[in-house]
Amino acid sequence: MTAQMRPGTAACPGCIAAPAEPVRPVPQDVQIALSLPGIHCSACIATVERELNACPGVDSARVNLTLKRAMVQAGPEVRAADLIPVLERAGFEAHELDPGALSATQSDKAGRDLLMRLAVAGFASMNVMLLSVSVWSGASDATRDMFHWISAAIAFPAIAFSAQPFFVNAWSALRVRRLNMDVPIVLAILLALVTSLWETTLSGEHAYFDAALTLTFFLLAGRYLDYRTRAVARSAAEELAALEVPRAMRLVDGREEEVAVAALVVGDLIRVRPGGRMPVDGEIVMGRSELDRSLLTGETLPVFAEPGLAVSAGEVNLTGPLTIRATAVGQDTSLHRMADLVAIAESGRSRYTSLADSAAKLYAPGVHILSALSFLGWLLYSGDIRTALNIAAAVLIITCPCALGLAVPAVTTAASGRLFRKGMLIKHATALERLAEVDTVVFDKTGTLTAGTPELTNLGDHPRADLEIALALAEASSHPLSVSLTNAAREAGIRPAKVTDVVEVPGFGAEGQYRGQRVRLGRAAWTGAEQGRQTAAWLAIGDRAPAAFLFSDALRPGAAEAVTALRQAGKQVLLISGDTQAAVAELAARLGIEDWVAEALPQDKAARVQALTDAGRKVLMVGDGLNDTAALAAAHVSISPASALDAARVASDIVLLGTDLSPIADACDTAAKATRRIRENFQIATVYNVIAVPLAVAGLCSPLIAALAMSTSSITVSLNALRLR
Repeated sequence: MTAQMRPGTAACPGCIAAPAEPVRPVPQDVQIALSLPGIHCSACIATVERELNACPGVDSARVNLTLKRAMVQAGPEVRAADLIPVLERAGFEAHELDPGALSATQSDKAGRDLLMRLAVAGFASMNVMLLSVSVWSGASDATRDMFHWISAAIAFPAIAFSAQPFFVNAWSALRVRRLNMDVPIVLAILLALVTSLWETTLSGEHAYFDAALTLTFFLLAGRYLDYRTRAVARSAAEELAALEVPRAMRLVDGREEEVAVAALVVGDLIRVRPGGRMPVDGEIVMGRSELDRSLLTGETLPVFAEPGLAVSAGEVNLTGPLTIRATAVGQDTSLHRMADLVAIAESGRSRYTSLADSAAKLYAPGVHILSALSFLGWLLYSGDIRTALNIAAAVLIITCPCALGLAVPAVTTAASGRLFRKGMLIKHATALERLAEVDTVVFDKTGTLTAGTPELTNLGDHPRADLEIALALAEASSHPLSVSLTNAAREAGIRPAKVTDVVEVPGFGAEGQYRGQRVRLGRAAWTGAEQGRQTAAWLAIGDRAPAAFLFSDALRPGAAEAVTALRQAGKQVLLISGDTQAAVAELAARLGIEDWVAEALPQDKAARVQALTDAGRKVLMVGDGLNDTAALAAAHVSISPASALDAARVASDIVLLGTDLSPIADACDTAAKATRRIRENFQIATVYNVIAVPLAVAGLCSPLIAALAMSTSSITVSLNALRLR
């Protein structure tokens, strides 16, 4: 209770007179952001939130499945390092993100806004259509005028609200003296409204409020379809920046102090504990361990770390504590430079122009000129401004680019649905158009063509007694090879031998005593063996010659099928990896890939993709790691697995939802078919205009008939798109 009282609130005069204690700032709650690349369903959300909310000091935890991210509100004593092990024990991979580097998550406000406007336009058009039916059935004079005025009272506010996106976009274009597809749309709507209002005030027989509303409804339907195909993609560069560790342990006179990474300077000594991510680029000055560089360089196996080794921000320390001296901090780190590469590549891709936008550049001015000429021609011919205005409105409505506007989104939506059922999520609006043009496919290795986990290949070559000793040692280590050996031995029914005094030697392996002999499992040189070309862990028992446990990187399901199908389709297939020469050569031989590059740095991958692009190739990049993000963003079109790190998944245009790679070849085929359907839709819209426009110009179509004809063309385009399904 006392802790809640504020200085200066006591009623006693003596207390007021007494000097107050200095006001100490109340510790504020902290917000912790965690990346959860492995979550995929509502059960995952419930489990993660339950585990986090059960942690001491956590006030609330909310998981966003779309962003694969958890936002945690907690007391000042809680750290991400306390929460990550809790989630890992529950079976979820977790990485800390910097909340300050992440922009606020955008809600689906734009989608809800369009849907609400579409509903209002549909409801209003149905009501006005009912009133129009009464007029068509014979209502005349005062009754007809009343129905027209009621229609006007419904149509004007409904269109003012529903057609707002078209008004805003048209005004934005006109303000800078250019035309877009929304300018003729707005002119058609306004002209139909003005003509109808004029006819109503003059007690005319025809008013076209229903045409204006129907037009608005169909155009909004096309706009909403288009919106649904455009995933709101966050910036991959932003995700990379968020992966930079927000805090670090700095050593000052031998003492550890936790500071913000922004406070570090070149030359600072930093302690990185096992499981921690490197906050800066630096050089190891003390300690031995192993580093996981797979997310940055694609290297399958951990790298031995000892004093003198250079380390990069973002690498993960695995087994032992390390002290590093900072050589690059902040914007000078390799991780930040990679984010800059991605940002540059993303800005280049935004220059891509879709087919519909290209058509609009020629379409909009043509429509305006045609409508204006129709108005002038009929005004000179008949001398009746009402007739001329009606015909000009009919021309604008019948040439309204609704079918043209639906040509792309209708097909894209159908194709996206087909690919989604096959396990692929289209994120970018022009991804299918670009995928159809692909003639070269570049694959990453680790985590893309392979599962990224070592697989023991020669378990049956070892005596059972050796396997029991190896299992006892492997269980004491968190090294990926030890984990793989442990899983394989347990599946084979092996039980560990009674090895005593087992210890893990960071960077080397595990050792212990078995029946008076020293036994070791680990690196070749440490066990007295010679390192071969294949990945191996060596078992040394006493004075016996070490025995090798051989490992290979397990192929992803469908990897061989995807490569074969792409090559049969006439596409060039390349493998570019940061892994070792031997590992990449072995995989390329298994898959029949002749063109491959090993030990490639992130900038090397991006440069190779850019070189292919400069040579006129249309490149599809498939990758999953931080080292792939720049290449993914630089490629003509890109795909990443759902298991990829957030930054890679965000940089890609298409996400592969499952583990099977075989849908990639089918996606290229579907994209080619989709592009053919888009061109067919443009042809349908063109034929419709060739037939309908002369009739409108000749005065044979009222604005209502024009609206119905326009709707018919839109429906035809949509039905053609559905053939993809």
